[in-house]
Amino acid sequence: MPPTDASAGTGPGSVPLHLGGAVPWDIHGTGDAGAWDKSAGDKSARDTASFGDGEDTLDLRLPDEFVTQFVAPRLADGLDDLLDHVPTWGPTATPVGMFQLVPVRLEHDLPLVRRWMNDPAVAPFWDLAGSHNKTESHLRAQIDGDGRSTPCLGVLDGTPMSYWEIYRADLDPLARHYPARPHDTGIHLLIGGAADRGRGLGSALLRAVADLVLDRRPACARVVAEPDLSNTPSVAAFLSAGFRFAAEVDLPGKRAALMIRDRVLRGLM
Repeated sequence: MPPTDASAGTGPGSVPLHLGGAVPWDIHGTGDAGAWDKSAGDKSARDTASFGDGEDTLDLRLPDEFVTQFVAPRLADGLDDLLDHVPTWGPTATPVGMFQLVPVRLEHDLPLVRRWMNDPAVAPFWDLAGSHNKTESHLRAQIDGDGRSTPCLGVLDGTPMSYWEIYRADLDPLARHYPARPHDTGIHLLIGGAADRGRGLGSALLRAVADLVLDRRPACARVVAEPDLSNTPSVAAFLSAGFRFAAEVDLPGKRAALMIRDRVLRGLM
């Protein structure tokens, strides 16, 4: 699980939006802001089963029996691990242009993502500023991981302009803090360039990506996110994107607004 709200303004002078990102979580906990413990290391069987406090998504190890029964067969069939093959989702038309999620290619995309993470408006929320290795380790853990989180560039009209993480919220620390349902899918978003913030792009792209998730993941009934409750522009962006405010939840490092976009309500909101 990564940050709590990522930069994407909704209007002139708006503060950076954290549309899902890195905070300290326990399973059933997630966020776009704050530092989180990404320390590696073996977990005991008890910790693995309970997703112990203070662990981030990428630190959590799925039980071997789960991998054997559900993950391995999907890989053998050529399917993306747990997220229905994000690389095949393709482009989608939005009010702001043609948009596509393109999985991060570490060797090619690391400099761009690292530059975005070192933006002073972004750094406090994603906690990935600093050395080349810090951002690389974060990306590599997802790319080489078990498929619960897929890092992507958001490409608008041919230009990479945002960073996304599509993740299994029901297998994330966030699930400890709300009544998760199987296949709930979470999103984290960072609008990369300052010139792209404050123009309403966040709302338009959040709606487009939420609809992509629902279209490409038939087993998923809900898309979820957890922006900081005090980040009014972020919450407003989710509301404008067809999410509903479901609850206030106490997460490590913040009080969050649990935002949900429901499949059954997508035609009404």
